[in-house]
Amino acid sequence: MAEVGLVRVTTDVVTVSDMSAAVSSQTAGAVVTFSGDVRDNDHGRSVASLAYEAHPTAQQILEDVARQVADKYDVVAVAVAHRHGPIAIGEAALVAAVSAKHRTQAFEACMELVDEVKAQIPIWKHQIFTDGTDEWVNCA
Repeated sequence: MAEVGLVRVTTDVVTVSDMSAAVSSQTAGAVVTFSGDVRDNDHGRSVASLAYEAHPTAQQILEDVARQVADKYDVVAVAVAHRHGPIAIGEAALVAAVSAKHRTQAFEACMELVDEVKAQIPIWKHQIFTDGTDEWVNCA
């Protein structure tokens, strides 16, 4: 049974190295990571700043998704973190890592982990554009 390592909804900075370390194992031949970073543009508009708002159930849902992926794939470990609060442009909002004996399982599990987090987690993004307008969008 795969280990579910570090799983958290947090206001702290999260990095690929944090997540990679959380799934590190001598039994793994592959570690796949994903970093979803805040960019300075969205749909052709310049972004000045953004913040994420998390529903109180976000942590439990993130844990459930991590467990579902760990149980579905032949992997060694999974780890995932999603930030909320203000996040600077260039910093990571969502970081995931999966270790497995072989690369195919690690890639497939990491992709599903990210896709399912974005589909299920109740976190919303509030973007402020450089023209002074703003919008709220689901994190998916």
